[in-house]
Amino acid sequence: MRFDVLGPLTVRTEAGAPVTVPGVKVRALLAVLLVHRGEPVSADKLIDELWGDDPPRNAPGALQVKVSQLRKALGGRELVVSRPSGYVLAVGPEAVDADMFARLIADKRPSEALKLWRGPAFADFADEPFAREAIMQLNELRLSAFEDHAEAQLELGQHSALVGELARLVEQNPLRERLSGALMRALYRSGRQAEALEHYRVLSERLSEELGVDPSPDLARLYQAILRQDSALGGPVGSNLAAPVADLIGRAEAVAEVHRLLGTARLVTLTGVGGVGKTQLALESARHRDNARMVELAGFDRVGATPDSLAELVSSALGIRDDATSPGDAGSAEQLAEALRPKQMLLVLDNCEHLIEPVAELTELLLRSAPALTVLATSREPLGIAGEQLCPVAPLALPEDDIHQSPAVQLFAARAAALTPSFTITPDNALAIAAICRRLDGLPLALEIAATRVRVLGVHDLAFRLEDRFRVLTSGHRTAPARQQTLRAMIDWSWDLLSPNERAVLRRLAVHAEGCTLSSAEAVCAGAGDVLDLLARLVDRSLVITTESAAGVRYRLLETVAAYCRERLVEAGEEADVRHAHACYYVELAEQADGQLRGHDQRLWLERLDAEAGNFRAALATVVRENAAGLGLRLVNALSWYWFLRGRYQEAHRAITNVLSIDAPAAERAVAQTWQIVIAFLKGSENAPLEHAVLGLHDDPAALARAQWLLGFVGRSGSPDAAARMISQALPVFRSLGDQWGLAAGLGTLAAIALMRGDLAAARRDATAAMELFGELGDRWGRIQTTEILGQLAEIAGDQQTSGQVQREALHLAEELELWPFVAQQLSRMGRHALLVEDHAAASEFLERALRVAEAHSYEAGINLARGGLAMLARRQGRFEAAEELLRLLLEWERRINYAPGIAFGLTELGFNAEQRGDASTALALHSEALSTAQATGDPRAIAHAMEGLAGVHVLTGDHTRAAQLLDAAAAARESVGFPLPAAERGDVDRITASIRAALGTGNKAEPPAV
Repeated sequence: MRFDVLGPLTVRTEAGAPVTVPGVKVRALLAVLLVHRGEPVSADKLIDELWGDDPPRNAPGALQVKVSQLRKALGGRELVVSRPSGYVLAVGPEAVDADMFARLIADKRPSEALKLWRGPAFADFADEPFAREAIMQLNELRLSAFEDHAEAQLELGQHSALVGELARLVEQNPLRERLSGALMRALYRSGRQAEALEHYRVLSERLSEELGVDPSPDLARLYQAILRQDSALGGPVGSNLAAPVADLIGRAEAVAEVHRLLGTARLVTLTGVGGVGKTQLALESARHRDNARMVELAGFDRVGATPDSLAELVSSALGIRDDATSPGDAGSAEQLAEALRPKQMLLVLDNCEHLIEPVAELTELLLRSAPALTVLATSREPLGIAGEQLCPVAPLALPEDDIHQSPAVQLFAARAAALTPSFTITPDNALAIAAICRRLDGLPLALEIAATRVRVLGVHDLAFRLEDRFRVLTSGHRTAPARQQTLRAMIDWSWDLLSPNERAVLRRLAVHAEGCTLSSAEAVCAGAGDVLDLLARLVDRSLVITTESAAGVRYRLLETVAAYCRERLVEAGEEADVRHAHACYYVELAEQADGQLRGHDQRLWLERLDAEAGNFRAALATVVRENAAGLGLRLVNALSWYWFLRGRYQEAHRAITNVLSIDAPAAERAVAQTWQIVIAFLKGSENAPLEHAVLGLHDDPAALARAQWLLGFVGRSGSPDAAARMISQALPVFRSLGDQWGLAAGLGTLAAIALMRGDLAAARRDATAAMELFGELGDRWGRIQTTEILGQLAEIAGDQQTSGQVQREALHLAEELELWPFVAQQLSRMGRHALLVEDHAAASEFLERALRVAEAHSYEAGINLARGGLAMLARRQGRFEAAEELLRLLLEWERRINYAPGIAFGLTELGFNAEQRGDASTALALHSEALSTAQATGDPRAIAHAMEGLAGVHVLTGDHTRAAQLLDAAAAARESVGFPLPAAERGDVDRITASIRAALGTGNKAEPPAV
């Protein structure tokens, strides 16, 4: 375990995972033991420290309870040890950050030591008497460490970066002379000689009034050296960069990148949306350069701004106003350029976006005139001059698997802890914190403002209230610029700089969800001018973000910008029209895609529809809100095949049901109603589809044929006869219409039905024909379906090598298209194949993965297919209880969907399981029901499977002759379709046969005794 006390008390595992110590008293107990770590603390002392003057009635018993709770939190008794003299926290110095801190100080490594501090020592116990002495000692050590660190940094020339922290510590420790000396040196070297001298004067008066002493001789000598500007001090350096008031979090790589660019380019412009942290990044990047000067342009009025008026501001900030040859030309651009000609300097121009043209003109002049000048600019759009090197500043990375590793979370947590010292990330608040960071797009300014609300709202209420983010996120820092005191003001600043047409495009883009393509933007934003040109300008202004993939460029707004623009859309009175245009575009896109999802471009269009999933949901919401039944039906009918392929049954059912709630003529609703029945069946809420579901389609032969195939495809398991009848009706229509895809799909489904019935020749014939057609069409989904059938046929024939190869091909195709229901299905098939070749480890891996994929996508058929395979594996490994539990779940589902072959299989496997456990009566009942169910299907293989099970029951009851007769009958049933039981599947039969031979005394080990 690791214990951190240099800040709020936290406990972590060696791997860094947080450990929750529940309860105020239990945490206090741990804190007391940490204060006295390595030493025993008596029970009396612990009671006194925990409860003071108000101990509980049975104080020793209460203490024992807290000790037990602490041990449980820390994983056992090893760390909290009971000794005759009291309790000891048995941890080494490497386990406590305070001990590591002391060791680093002793090793003369103060900078590393100071990085261990996260806030005040024992922050959540600062008012407790037991912690005061330890806190005082640690604070003293910290001050000494900082003094060592400051003096070392001053030797390295890092004076500007030290001023702010030194000033804060001196204010807290006004009589500490070593700190004051370091501050005076830092001020002097930062070009602030007067402030350094004034600080000495104030300190001298305070020492005299409070202690009756004069400053030390060393401090007095430093004062004199500053007075005469002694060269030994290194000379004042002309940097005016503000000292940081807080650490810059999550930008180490960005700072390194800016440093790299400044080494190769003379003009580097940091671009990005407002609030992303461009200014702080620029300051941090420039802070360690002694020749850096900053000019803040945000307050400069853009009305009438010229290069000359800007030059006056820059001259004033650089302190070279008096260098002009005449008062009238003091601030001119040419005079400034002449003054900078001999200087080596990094000039930081902050917030240039509202002054792009004059700033660009002035910067170009200065760079041309002063060869040793480098400019670092921050702007929401580029300056657009020759030699400019852009450095886009992205929001902080958002949380993924481990939120502690997210820079956005780290910033939010650090700022929240600064205002609420007890704040930490816990398992209870982690999800809310992650949601806040995502909702605020990782924007540093938004996160910092949000952190000021934690003390009042807590993180859960704050996350909920971000629906009204512009009211909630008003900064509590009155010293911040007005444009940064509220989230709205931050975006107002950018909005005010836009032209009317740019504003129109931006607010209309906000109706999109999860971004859009150029074609969508042009359709939805039509009427505002050249959308491409306006979009490019919005990208330049960092208000629109671009991402590029193999599918092309997408444009999106940060969520905060989108929320702002939606408000502006309503204000402009455009919302209804723009949302309708958005819905119309995506209806047409869905219809275009539907025709492409059954051919060579299937993968491309699946990926495109994936990217537009949010926009389709938004379009559906629009048509439902508008009661636009026609648009809605077109949309869900076009998207249903996509939803089917992706296994998004819940989403599909909800969307179709919502659209069907809008009044429309029955003829228009028929296709959607068919899909509603199909999807309901697939998600397990309906029995097999009925033939009358296509009644409304009889006036449209093509639609009727497709619906008949679809209903047959999903209903083949529960009603194979009805399914075969509907598909047989559809096939002539497909042929007459030249619908090759429909023909391939119909033949493939007939092959699956033939396989269920045991008609293996028909199954092979139709599957082969379907495979050829799907291959010509380039439809990979169809190839998956037919490949699976051909793989099962090879398996039945005992050709495990071909079966495995074919199943791997189907799995590869499904994974390539990310067709997750079919991935789950094929993984189960691969698991069964591994089971047949007795590779139990591979079988377990395939089947467990199949179960995970199916559960992740709510694919009930896939879940139960995996359960069946896992049950077979468990039974073969002798784990009969696990097998029975899985088989009961499987059988329950098979009965619910009325899938007779599956019911027969589940009953037979349960029967074998009972027989192997020695439960003859249960096994007999299960196998008898299985045989009756199998006979109803007409599948000789299912009948044979049940008879083999009954043979095992008769062996168990001692009727070995009857058992032999049943095995002979089973073998004959399999031979009747030309497929005897493959060797890989003979485990149960061989086991039963061996028992028969042993009982009847036959010597032939190759075949069971004939009847």
